[in-house]
Amino acid sequence: MEAIKTEALSKTYLKGLRQQKVLALDNLSLTVNEGEIFGFLGPNGAGKSTTIKLLCDLIRPSSGRAAILEQDVRRPEARRQMGYLPENPNYYAFLTGWELLGFHGTIHGMPQSLIQEHGKRLLEMLELADAAHRPLRTYSKGMVQRLGIAAALIHDPLVLIFDEPMSGLDPVGRKLVADLMLAMRDRGKVVFFSTHILHDVEVICDRIGIITKGKLRFTGTLPDVISESFSSYEVSLRRVSPEQIEALRQKGHNPTSFEDKVKVNVPKGDIVTFLASFMQEGMELISIEPERLSLEDFFMGFVTSATQD
Repeated sequence: MEAIKTEALSKTYLKGLRQQKVLALDNLSLTVNEGEIFGFLGPNGAGKSTTIKLLCDLIRPSSGRAAILEQDVRRPEARRQMGYLPENPNYYAFLTGWELLGFHGTIHGMPQSLIQEHGKRLLEMLELADAAHRPLRTYSKGMVQRLGIAAALIHDPLVLIFDEPMSGLDPVGRKLVADLMLAMRDRGKVVFFSTHILHDVEVICDRIGIITKGKLRFTGTLPDVISESFSSYEVSLRRVSPEQIEALRQKGHNPTSFEDKVKVNVPKGDIVTFLASFMQEGMELISIEPERLSLEDFFMGFVTSATQD
């Protein structure tokens, strides 16, 4: 089942006294399936939070539509199976952690026994059990963030939508939240989260989307990123004569010598021709390695391209 789906979703804001139109989201079409962790990447102002607010029906689109579990997000039935964490959770400071979870559980119509059962489990998983009866004004930013995640999960929703869930977390907190997301996926749930922390994406995501200036630039798996993020191979050779090195240089392969080896750069589309021609000349092939971009470089390529548009 398609857990999250948007079709040509757009949002235009009116800004300033002159009501100037600002296009925050431009024809976003994407699908997230059940049992999937989807990371939504983009720089500040790219349209990530606007997308999430549209999915949660906190704002309405200028055009297009969005659905949760194949139901329009404007229908209350769609939102009952959704857990939402805002980018900057802001709760009543006088409440305790337990009281906040009880408040959220009651809103969702849960019996007290189930609130107690789910709340205890979540507080333990997020290492907040010892602080459960303290007022939130005594919590650190990271503790409030983790409590917000517990509140989003209290009613055991199928679809989890988190806006920058790693914000304000130390490495221990990030590990706790990452492990929780993976556990939710293993239970068949959907996790859709925005972030700009690329390491977290590499560790836990099944698929990613990259958005810049309101436009979706890329969707795919991390293997897809690897496939698209290299354009050449580094080939290591042995038993290469000076004449052959010069021939490689004239062919534009930029040979470099190291001890008894020679390394050359071969464009991805030329690797078969290269091996067919040069390997007949007595050279020994040692290795072929694709020269890949890191996820950061891959991401920054889209950001730079959008800036130049």
